[in-house]
Amino acid sequence: MLRVLMTLDAVGGVWRYALDVAHGLRAHDVTCLLVGFGPEPSDPQRTEAETVANCDVVWSGEPLDWMVADAADLNQGTKRLALLADDWGADLMHLNAPSQAAGLRCSIPVVAASHSCVPTWWASVHGTALPAEWTWQWERNRQGLTDADAVVVPSEAHAAMLRRVYGALPDLHVVHNATNVAPADHAREAFVLSVGRWWDPGKNGEILDAAARPAPWPIVLAGPMDGPNGQTARFRHTQMAGPMTHRDVVGLMRRAKIFAAPSRYEPFGLAVAEAAISGAALVLADIPVFRELWDGAAVFVDTDDPVGWANAFSLVMSDDMLRQRLVARAACCAERFTLARQARRLHDLYSSLCVVSSP
Repeated sequence: MLRVLMTLDAVGGVWRYALDVAHGLRAHDVTCLLVGFGPEPSDPQRTEAETVANCDVVWSGEPLDWMVADAADLNQGTKRLALLADDWGADLMHLNAPSQAAGLRCSIPVVAASHSCVPTWWASVHGTALPAEWTWQWERNRQGLTDADAVVVPSEAHAAMLRRVYGALPDLHVVHNATNVAPADHAREAFVLSVGRWWDPGKNGEILDAAARPAPWPIVLAGPMDGPNGQTARFRHTQMAGPMTHRDVVGLMRRAKIFAAPSRYEPFGLAVAEAAISGAALVLADIPVFRELWDGAAVFVDTDDPVGWANAFSLVMSDDMLRQRLVARAACCAERFTLARQARRLHDLYSSLCVVSSP
């Protein structure tokens, strides 16, 4: 039995990723200790975590890297990871933020998974050099990426972005994210659904708000409008469903005719895969990761063109044959993103690292 200490947070997609990975690894006789960083999970999240039979969850009380002003604020969290791994008897650490691997002193292999980071987010959203007060983010992440024994990313597009921002990363592995959402054949309703942390400008909610103004059907935004550091977003023309449980979001995906993802920055976009499996037609931002994963299975729109978004929604909403073709093609693409495939790839990587590190 392999014992893996894995970090997670309750703020974004890493929560879903970590629970799904732990669940998938059960088939490989892997036990996981999930160590939380950042704000504590909600009661529904805690309840959900209790359903994953092969893992325990502990909360460190330590901050996430994008929630602090200085790299020194992260050092205590790194030390705590080393102590927890030793006390629990971990065989390997899977850290879902490369900054957590920087300067980590331990005798077991370390996998750093990059799901997002401030420097790549800034490059995608703003297209300018990182502000001087955030250069420590680059330095900390770069150290973590090089200190780790292997780096995992969810797409080739994100791998390319990491290399552009941080330089060469020789031991880098692309392992697609995955979902256990089941296919659904439900009656469809005339509304557009989008899911995200809308306080994050990288999610580009403003473009959907502009596109919603002339739309004759609702554009519904599911997800938090307020961030943990005081960030906020308010829109005038969309319907804001607010934070929802994963189950309720999937329920909306099974009803919506269209799922939209207008993001400027997205290393993978798990909600897109869940919507594709749920049977919604995809209208996506024309960014590299979505072209890589969904080319031929979605309508693509420029991130800065509200008229283009409104026209794309009208086209897909009014043309049933087009919508059905998009749904079928997206469902075929989504067949690649299974928990079994993801768990097998990760287990193979873990096993190879543990063999190399054994005496």
